[in-house]
Amino acid sequence: MKKSLVFAMAMALGVSATAFAANPFSDLPAGHWAYGAVAKLAAAGIVDGYPDGTFKGDRTMTRYEMAQIVAKALAKGAIGADDKLVSEFADELDNLGVRVAKLEKNADMVKITGNIRTSYDQSYGDLKSPSAAVTRSRLFFTGEVNDNWHYTGMIQNQQHWANHDSKNDSGEGDTKFQRAYLTGNIGVVGLTAGRWNHTIADGNLYDTRVDAVSAKVKSGKTYLGATWGKMANVDDMALDDDTENNKKSKAGEYTAAVLGGDIGNLNLEANYVHAKDVVKLGNDSDNIWTAAANYKAGDFLLGAMYLHGDADEADHDGWVGKIMYKGAKASKPGSWGLFAKYYDQGGATYISHTMNGHYSKFGLDGFKGWNVGGNLTVAKNMVAMVEYYDLKDKGETDNHSKNLWSQLVVTF
Repeated sequence: MKKSLVFAMAMALGVSATAFAANPFSDLPAGHWAYGAVAKLAAAGIVDGYPDGTFKGDRTMTRYEMAQIVAKALAKGAIGADDKLVSEFADELDNLGVRVAKLEKNADMVKITGNIRTSYDQSYGDLKSPSAAVTRSRLFFTGEVNDNWHYTGMIQNQQHWANHDSKNDSGEGDTKFQRAYLTGNIGVVGLTAGRWNHTIADGNLYDTRVDAVSAKVKSGKTYLGATWGKMANVDDMALDDDTENNKKSKAGEYTAAVLGGDIGNLNLEANYVHAKDVVKLGNDSDNIWTAAANYKAGDFLLGAMYLHGDADEADHDGWVGKIMYKGAKASKPGSWGLFAKYYDQGGATYISHTMNGHYSKFGLDGFKGWNVGGNLTVAKNMVAMVEYYDLKDKGETDNHSKNLWSQLVVTF
């Protein structure tokens, strides 16, 4: 067992190595030199151990695992925001995001966070649409049901300053209660149930709300998950001329499965989705398979994905390639990133894409094209992004949809 690690935790959190509490770990004998400190840390909820009931003290802890301990210590008031541990693990704490909120055990059981995004879309090309400007505000409510289960709700308001309905400069808005779900676990199985946002295959297949139940199991660096439910109504999209279509779900009942894992800096993932009543397919069903690889090389991330769908009368195959360099972090003013993607996707390979390009203008043959962009943290919790799309119909026409998308997101 690493003495430096246990002593560091105990000293940082003000726990005496001679303090005693019930032993929660099967591999920590009562006579061990670290017994008192580790048992007290566990009793305080600072360290959890592993699902099999062991502590694995001989294993070297990762920076991410240590950041989780620091987050718990912050929540419990054992250390302050100005502590050196907080400064050392600032990046990891920032990346934890909502997960940090889930670790808090304060008397205040409900936490409210939010963000405001103002976006402007300028369209060009053969399939030009009127410009669209929208301010979207979101409030998230996160509450603890108990030590194991948590509730999240989200209210969204959108103000349309110029949109596809020709309500230019109207300022017309709408407010909806859009998400309400529980997260927790039963043993080693993590569960999510309710209305939540399901991003499948990096958003190249689906990225919007669902009414569903999802289960996921992790074993080391490998994960396996399954989801069943219904693809819920999507946001009104200023990029889509078919406003009636926007009022419907993109599809009906669906089942999905994912299998993935990490091998060093390489992540591999495969997805399967069976979706019924897909709107753009004339309410026919679609089965979609994806296989992807992403490799982290220093500040660069390189990725490639293959997609295949079996829907009749639609192009069945597709692939997406991407390259990313660094990336803006809301907590670090001046941080920035660049990215580029290339798409070649048949109509059977996507249902509701994550992109800000006008992909919905193309038919069952699908689309191909590219986008480039960058982001910059202009001030703490204020991130600006600009990206440009050039998409083309994969069918017999040479129609282009080009657009310049810009946005500023403020989080609080």
